[in-house]
Amino acid sequence: MSGGVYGGDEVGALVYDIGSFSFRAGYAGEDMPKAEMPSTIGVAEDREVSMETDDSSITKPNKKYHIDTVHLKVPRKDMEMTTFLKDGMVEDWDLFEEVMDYSYAKHIKSESHQHPVLMSEPAWNTRAKREKLTEVMFEKYNIPAFFLCKNAVLSAFANGRFTGLVLDSGATHTTAVPVYDGYVLQQAIVKSPLAGDFVSMECRKLMDDLGIDEPVGERQHPRWKKKSNLPEVTKSFHNYMVKDVLHDYAASVLQVSDIPYETENIEAIPSLPYEFPNGYNREFGSERFKITEGLFDPSCIKGIQGGNSMLSMGHVVTTSVGMCDIDIRPSLYNSVIVVGGNSLISGFTDRLNRDLSSKTPPSMKLKIISSSMTSERRFSSWIGGSILASLGSFQQMWISKQEYDEGGKNCVDKKCP
Repeated sequence: MSGGVYGGDEVGALVYDIGSFSFRAGYAGEDMPKAEMPSTIGVAEDREVSMETDDSSITKPNKKYHIDTVHLKVPRKDMEMTTFLKDGMVEDWDLFEEVMDYSYAKHIKSESHQHPVLMSEPAWNTRAKREKLTEVMFEKYNIPAFFLCKNAVLSAFANGRFTGLVLDSGATHTTAVPVYDGYVLQQAIVKSPLAGDFVSMECRKLMDDLGIDEPVGERQHPRWKKKSNLPEVTKSFHNYMVKDVLHDYAASVLQVSDIPYETENIEAIPSLPYEFPNGYNREFGSERFKITEGLFDPSCIKGIQGGNSMLSMGHVVTTSVGMCDIDIRPSLYNSVIVVGGNSLISGFTDRLNRDLSSKTPPSMKLKIISSSMTSERRFSSWIGGSILASLGSFQQMWISKQEYDEGGKNCVDKKCP
């Protein structure tokens, strides 16, 4: 098979983008992923199917996996919520294969051996995990060609840049990754735990302070009655659903103040209403600015030991640039690319611009690049992969099945920087 066939017009390449909040899949060349599934999976014991062992009196219950929103958010007895990721990298390979099987069967609806696969990976992915991923894709899914690319590089491509600093504020952490000529500068990657989960945690504290016992609870004279026939759910499922409501609350109500919260005129802040799932309605005023202030000023975070040691959004950027060679700093400051679901909070980029303007050396020209379309910021690395895998000049870059058979899984380290 010639190199040009792998991702050319004859066979459409698939692009997979794995994030700590969701898992995106679709065909290269398209504008948006075909599917977005939560990276969280519900695992329950399947009591109907049992595996017989040599001793017929012992039965081992099989696991039943509930993947994708439509199956995941149904209350089930003894269903535990888990994920196959740890620190953005694949940790549980069995769960990962279940998700891949589901995506091929339900969303891609095609045989895996017919499509080359381009997959994103975190910039700090380990060599062992890269090789294992390559092995799984070729051995289990028998794909014709494979390529692994850093998600920061793909985000830069999606925004039309080969060089820039990618600030990715996602669910579990915010990272600043410098990309130079399409390569990640590993020594200057900076991570901060101030991200989407931190915002959800602060929202939860606010609900407790306001006496809203649970965002899905029943203390505030609910307008809707809870169904009586619901099964007893696990704590992990309950927490997942509460977090889901808090995500919606954060997206609907929260806003980042243009100036530090302490100097804001609290009286002039307009309030916004929010209705909880139980029908309880409430207006939120200055609280919606106070929660997000921790992202830009960690010193105001209550109840966290060492809050001051965590890096704010602006410090993550300046620290990362400061760790790079002095010659390339101007080109990084000139292309600060903002991506990730957490960056969609209203006012995020304006405040970042203001913070960085005061921290950037006067000789540097600062330019923040952020798409006005929410989908482009959420799916930036998938879109970058979609562009890359459909380029004619990229087709010689694939690791072919033949190369894998000859060189083994080590070939990923040679061909995918």
